[in-house]
Amino acid sequence: MIMTNPFASFWMAGYECSDQLNSSGDRVDLLGATGHPDQLESDYRLLKDFSIATVREGVQWSRVEHTPYCYDWSRVRKIIQAAGQHRIQVLWDLCHFGYPADLSPLHPHFTRRFVAFALAFVQLYRSIRPDGPLIVTPINEVNFISWLGGEVGATSPYTRNYGWQVKYNLMQAYIQAVKAMKSMDNRLIILTTEPLINIIPGDFDNPHLVEMARKKNEEQFQMLDMLCGFICPELEGSPGLADIVGCNYYHNNQWLYPSEKHLDWWHGPDTRGYKSLSGLCREVAERYGRPVVITETSHEGADKSLWMQLITEECRQMILQGLELWGICIYPVLNRPDWDFPDRWHDSGIWEVHSHTKERKVQDAYVAVIKSCIEKLANAGQDKHHQPVLQNIQL
Repeated sequence: MIMTNPFASFWMAGYECSDQLNSSGDRVDLLGATGHPDQLESDYRLLKDFSIATVREGVQWSRVEHTPYCYDWSRVRKIIQAAGQHRIQVLWDLCHFGYPADLSPLHPHFTRRFVAFALAFVQLYRSIRPDGPLIVTPINEVNFISWLGGEVGATSPYTRNYGWQVKYNLMQAYIQAVKAMKSMDNRLIILTTEPLINIIPGDFDNPHLVEMARKKNEEQFQMLDMLCGFICPELEGSPGLADIVGCNYYHNNQWLYPSEKHLDWWHGPDTRGYKSLSGLCREVAERYGRPVVITETSHEGADKSLWMQLITEECRQMILQGLELWGICIYPVLNRPDWDFPDRWHDSGIWEVHSHTKERKVQDAYVAVIKSCIEKLANAGQDKHHQPVLQNIQL
């Protein structure tokens, strides 16, 4: 378990890197769709105006391994090199929803292939950047992707009512990869990134609904409980495998059971059972005894400024209350297309992206809001738990 904040900046930028098969069976590449791989240096330069020096990037397993155990690292090398030139620290997602074309989490070779891929990445990275911490998320949002692909059949393996087995298999690969990577590199840091949710019974006077909502809420912790060895001990998880707990939180992360109606976040505090982000993060921090990062948050459209102001206030409360909040990531920082409807772009980033030319266009009003949010947390004492590690980022 690490004791000091390893991040180069408290505020972070996330580049949407999903590469899964969508609900139509088509491969998506949201990094490519936004033009980010071809504009790495200019995208990183844009961050300087916000003093952002830490970013989330994706390795994109499906693009790297077209043939078993043969890896094309060309795009990854470009990210490493551009990040070094611009003193940017990268947090790496090894698998962000996408798997090689010949694999799914239900395939017998899944674990061995993922472990080999993870080790090959560490070897590549250290061959270019031998010093400093290496921060890795092995598989992004295990809880979500096991539901999407295993319960509702909207991505690989396209099954229904099989979410637990998909989750179990993903965690088998996750745990074995973490153990192997940590054995290879003792400076490796594991950052988990899971949805932070709250499910509320539609009728508090109905004991069955109350109990079902409680059970559904508890399911969000299965991934971390497996990783830490609290459940499924045969997977060989242990508390030392989890270093930092990342929480992905959006406007639709609280809903009613069983209707699945999302709570209006601006009316949230007036709803029985609603929980503040600061309260949810405190529960996670107390449950696992780890520092917390808001690893994804944003809103789409006209309300995104109000949303970021709300999230910033919640982060301010966490800082003032002494919770170990080590950072917040604006995700995505570039507008991006929808997975299933690629002609529809989500207006959730700081920069608009022209769908054809990939030109960036800044949204001045939103920029002003983000800068005020950054200043607000700086005034709240965010540096209490944050010591920049830019000296560890090689040029």
